[in-house]
Amino acid sequence: MNILKGVNFVASEYLEHKLSLLPDLPGCYLMKDINGKIIYVGKAKNLKNRVRSYFKSSHEGKTARLVSEIADFEYIIVSSDKEAFLLEITLIQKHRPYFNIKLKQGNNGYPYIKITNERDPQIKIVNSLLKDGGYYFGPYPNVYAAEETVNFLQKVYPLRRCNGFQNRPCLYYHMGQCLGACFKVVPEEKYAKQIKRIKSFLNGNVAHAKQMLTARMEKAADNMEYERAAEIRDLIKYIEITVEKQKIISNDNTPRDIFNYYMDKGWLSIQVFFIRQSRLMKREKRLFPIIDDPEEEMVSFISQFYKQKNQILPKEILVPKSLPADVISHVVEDVPVRTPQRGQKRDLLEMAGKNAQLVLEEKFRLLELDESKTTGAMKELTDAMGIAPGHKIEAFDHSHIQGADLVSAMVVFVDGQPNKNLYRKYKLKTVDHADEAASTKEVIRRRYSRLLKEHAEMPDLILMDGGTIQMNAVKDVLVNELDLHIPVGGMVKNEHHQTADLLFGDADTPLKLDPKSQGFYLLQRIQDEVHRFAITYHRKVHTKNSLSSRLDAITGVGPKTRNKLLRKFGSLKRISAASLDDIRSLGISETTAQTIKFSLSKIEEERKVTNYQDKKLTH
Repeated sequence: MNILKGVNFVASEYLEHKLSLLPDLPGCYLMKDINGKIIYVGKAKNLKNRVRSYFKSSHEGKTARLVSEIADFEYIIVSSDKEAFLLEITLIQKHRPYFNIKLKQGNNGYPYIKITNERDPQIKIVNSLLKDGGYYFGPYPNVYAAEETVNFLQKVYPLRRCNGFQNRPCLYYHMGQCLGACFKVVPEEKYAKQIKRIKSFLNGNVAHAKQMLTARMEKAADNMEYERAAEIRDLIKYIEITVEKQKIISNDNTPRDIFNYYMDKGWLSIQVFFIRQSRLMKREKRLFPIIDDPEEEMVSFISQFYKQKNQILPKEILVPKSLPADVISHVVEDVPVRTPQRGQKRDLLEMAGKNAQLVLEEKFRLLELDESKTTGAMKELTDAMGIAPGHKIEAFDHSHIQGADLVSAMVVFVDGQPNKNLYRKYKLKTVDHADEAASTKEVIRRRYSRLLKEHAEMPDLILMDGGTIQMNAVKDVLVNELDLHIPVGGMVKNEHHQTADLLFGDADTPLKLDPKSQGFYLLQRIQDEVHRFAITYHRKVHTKNSLSSRLDAITGVGPKTRNKLLRKFGSLKRISAASLDDIRSLGISETTAQTIKFSLSKIEEERKVTNYQDKKLTH
């Protein structure tokens, strides 16, 4: 019986021969598609048993999709299971295969409050943790609340707000928000006393501060200073959100991270709890369709998690007993990894597991609701075009107004869903806006020459919002200039400017997609989305250029002054609302500042008159 179900006969013989040569040793294996691209990396204690298991039994979900695309594989043997795991992580990070779990790089997006480690310390908001001796508090999910809390602390428990010694008191010193490092030596004991108060406050001891603010709020209300009272009320709320809202959940201040998971129907749901200052400060949730056992995927996830940029290690990591604590500890720079047996830590671990289960159950309900719109849509398109199954589509559209501000936009759909993190915008240099071929060639050349240079993943299909001209231009650049062979299609519209069909190949005849099919629905969404994205970007560019033109028309405003105003204020309305002092602070003379204010006020009056006349005409 042929064990390679669903693989063509020639490939079957080839793979069967390779499978028979697999060793009974630990190592890593790399699955490849028909184009030789690595689509999955895995590890095994026994390479022969593990790799053969993909082909000798039936699979569902993501694993079934993987097996259907495997055309070849290779392997690397190692001396132990631990070495296999470490090699697997390296290979995943190098190749970023489609079917492996991939984590986004970058910081976690939540700010910290930091007291700097300096002779004259400051308190500030930062986006990442550094091993620099400073005191860090957080992370705080509500950025604005954290900023308001820091503003409050700078007023009540001031440290240093100036840039340091300047031989004269700074403005903040006169406002009582700086201890005076700008003109004198501040005793270290004075800083230490303030830092002790700040640390106590950020650790949850806010009762005194709230009493003080409540008294001020009531006094402002009694004096009918209602706006001031509302500001203080909001500040109390921000303090509660930032500091007081999280309840004490442990009896020590050990920074620890808690990982737990729930697995069902080929999906892995992960919950990460971050315990800081004895509080649950933040949690992250992740969902992945998986190939391997959930335990192996969890170990891979945790190791990648801590290799992300700016991801500072905790003092302790808690995991369920099904995970190999010793392996995780070895990979995560020997941080202690434990499984709690009782008490608050065990309760938190179980709570993370329950949350993981709830998130996954919600995911399944949403999938059921959306299934009719997305399931099989990508495959329907590739089948209609007669090309190999794929996952990633990149679509392009151009936009301009009478030749002005020519732009192009690209959207990306992965497995029938838009991935907005991958969208790109282009200001085109093509002079003739009517030359669709030239515009198309420019954006295609810029996009895919860059992907080649970066050794980045190519799409499985390229779609152009247009017909034969655009398609031929794309193929000319891809094949003749870049030696790339990616399928290209053209999205055509009817006389009502609605999605009509898809062009593919050398013929001018559309593929005649069924308007009620999932594939047609996907094509429609892609065309609408790329058009929306292109138009939105064009309006932004055109508005900015129009704003620049209006500023250039004002006497005394040159390119440098215009750029200063745009960077500082961003719009005519904000420039018009700014005071003369605000404008002069940019190094603009008083005469020019007055001219700007007068000119913009006239523009605003004209705009109001125009709007009024338009309303009268409308009614």
